[in-house]
Amino acid sequence: MRMQVAVCGPEAATEDETAAARRVGELLAERGIAVLCGGGGGVMAAVAAGARARSGLVIGISPGDGTYPGTAEVSATVVTNMGQARNAVLVWSADAVIGIGGSWGTLSEVALGMRRGGIPVVVLGGWRILDAHGDPVPGPVRAGSPEEAVAAALRAAGPAAPRAGSG
Repeated sequence: MRMQVAVCGPEAATEDETAAARRVGELLAERGIAVLCGGGGGVMAAVAAGARARSGLVIGISPGDGTYPGTAEVSATVVTNMGQARNAVLVWSADAVIGIGGSWGTLSEVALGMRRGGIPVVVLGGWRILDAHGDPVPGPVRAGSPEEAVAAALRAAGPAAPRAGSG
C-alpha cells in the first residue's frame, strides 16, 4: 500500500512557509507518497499544489460540512464536519507527520502525532516547545529545509512503515 504523509501548517502562512510546503509536496509526490492535508489555504494549498505539480495524490481532510470548496489542488476530499477535531483523523491516517510553520492548529497536529506514537513527526520552522525550566521538550525532529524534513520523515518511517491507522 502507498505510504501517506500528513503535511500540516497554517492557513495564514508566510511566503517562506508556503514555498517550503510546495517543495515538500513536490518531494513527496516524486517518491510516490500520498499527501494528506487539511484541504484549506496557506500551507495546505501550497503542499497540494506542489504534489499535484508532480502528478501526486493529495487527499484533503476537511474540517467543514462540504459547503466550503477548499483548495482545487486536492485529488479528493474527506468531509468530516468535525471542525478542528478533524486533526485527529488527519494524524491517524498518516504514516508520518510534517508540520510547517506555526499556528494553534499545527501545534495540535504535531501534539497528536507525538501522542499517537510509532510514527515520525518532523517540524520545519514553527513551534519550539519548552519545559518549565526552559529546556526543549524532546519530541519532534527539527528540520532546516524541505529536503531535510522529507528525508527525516521517510528515514524514521523506514521501509516497512506501518499502514496508516493500523497502529
